[in-house]
Amino acid sequence: MKNNRKKLRRGGAVIMANLILLLGSLAYIMILAVLNGSLGFLSAMGVTLFGALGVAKFFGEAIPLSYTALALLAVACGALRGLLRYFEQYSNHYIAFRLLATLRDKIFGALRELCPAKLESKQKGSIIAMITSDIETLEVFYAHTISPICIAVIVSALVAIFVGIVSSPILACVAVFAYLFIGIIVPMISSAKLKESGVNYRREFSAFNAYFLDSIKGVKDIVLNGAGAKREKEVNERSEVLLAETKKMKHNTTRAAAFTELSVSLSIILTLTVGIVLVHTDAITVGKMIIGVAAVFSSFGPVIAISALPGNLTQTFASGDRVLDLLAEKPVVTPVENGEKISYEELSVSDLSFSYDGETEILKDIRMHAKKGEIVGIVGESGCGKSTFLKLLLRFWQKSGGSISYNGIDIDRIDSENLLDNVTMVSQVTYLFDETIEDNLRIAKQDATPEEMQTACRLASVHDFIMSLPDGYQTRVGALGDNLSAGEKQRIGLARAFLSGSELILLDEPTSNVDSINEGIILEALRRQKKKKSIILVSHRESTMAIADRIYRVANGHISEI
Repeated sequence: MKNNRKKLRRGGAVIMANLILLLGSLAYIMILAVLNGSLGFLSAMGVTLFGALGVAKFFGEAIPLSYTALALLAVACGALRGLLRYFEQYSNHYIAFRLLATLRDKIFGALRELCPAKLESKQKGSIIAMITSDIETLEVFYAHTISPICIAVIVSALVAIFVGIVSSPILACVAVFAYLFIGIIVPMISSAKLKESGVNYRREFSAFNAYFLDSIKGVKDIVLNGAGAKREKEVNERSEVLLAETKKMKHNTTRAAAFTELSVSLSIILTLTVGIVLVHTDAITVGKMIIGVAAVFSSFGPVIAISALPGNLTQTFASGDRVLDLLAEKPVVTPVENGEKISYEELSVSDLSFSYDGETEILKDIRMHAKKGEIVGIVGESGCGKSTFLKLLLRFWQKSGGSISYNGIDIDRIDSENLLDNVTMVSQVTYLFDETIEDNLRIAKQDATPEEMQTACRLASVHDFIMSLPDGYQTRVGALGDNLSAGEKQRIGLARAFLSGSELILLDEPTSNVDSINEGIILEALRRQKKKKSIILVSHRESTMAIADRIYRVANGHISEI
């Protein structure tokens, strides 16, 4: 297997900045979380410090508080630490979950704009991985990354000032050196080693997820074609690649954690050594040394939290980079807003050309026309561009040249919502959601009455079948399992088209997955709608064209009337 390495398009700082900008109006809650976190750590340090003050008092240091007062203050700091920690975590997770909901909404909004042109080139498994795994990874960033960094800076600064004033400026300098080394240098070293493994892991996870999802969805075809062994081998190979990347990432993360712990231990030894030397040289008293060393010892928690971030940040950056890529992606076709509105009467296509990559023309010099009240057939071999042509009629893709006109108005000037009100398409495979049949029908018309749905289903010759089900229109599609044939699904899709009220219906291979009996039922349903609608029927079957008034053939990118 080829393993193409893909680097982050953005730097880590840029990704973090963009993710932080998404905070918006929630920034005040983040400030509250940082405040609670900082006070919480200081309270935790208070337990150790008040204990150190008691020891310093024992060694003769002038401490105005009694031992009882010091003990009570230590207990109070412990209790306050728990309360402040709760509010810090509550604030962080509140922000995280609110932003996760916002991010998912933004992603679905972006997908709606990119549909369907861009999504045809994307693996659905990768998108599902983005919506689930990548978004969950970003939750760690908002809940466990922003606050720790801010808290570490605030706590470290306050401790250094406290030690410099109460104990010794030299000990304060040692503490600042330790903070900078553990909180900045160690993470930079770790990040350099973890970045590649984190990006590779997220990429392989996304690719494996996409491939495995495709395998599950196509398991029937895999079994029927005897491709199970080959598919299993490929899944196992991809699984091994993912496992190897996982092990590599875990190994690097463990080494980084061990290096951090070693750095903390060395910093503690250095601080203690400097304190002893200062006492030995009479620079400070034993009591002040105990207070200063205890303060530094108990203050490494926030910087250790920062040092542990690279393991999560590498995955966060990889996930954030993909999410930001999607949010920044521009649709191939920009919707026309406040454009001209039509009530469909006729379609005219002249000199139409189209290319996916701007170089190889899929369609060229296409000419055809359709009027209300007729059925136009388009035939051609699979892959000749028939389906692409239908999508151009809906402006799912931007035509390269020529014109597509409805009622004499070019498609690029027609309001996009109005266009979809007048034109609808039934694709080769009708997707039914795991809802009731009624809910699936309402996708075409949200406020449809039961009578309207039944009329549409009668026109599509599927009403009797639905009524034969135990719960009729309230039957859940998921409960039917494989009991719904391809023909029944396509007839429900056809009922959707009739229910939508569109005057022009585009049918992409409506009988490709059905037997001759169901084909006849579907074609008869279309024939009965001839006087009320305009229908463009695409198929590679010559038999499907029996009901067409005019027929066009597509070959080598050209179209000619038969």
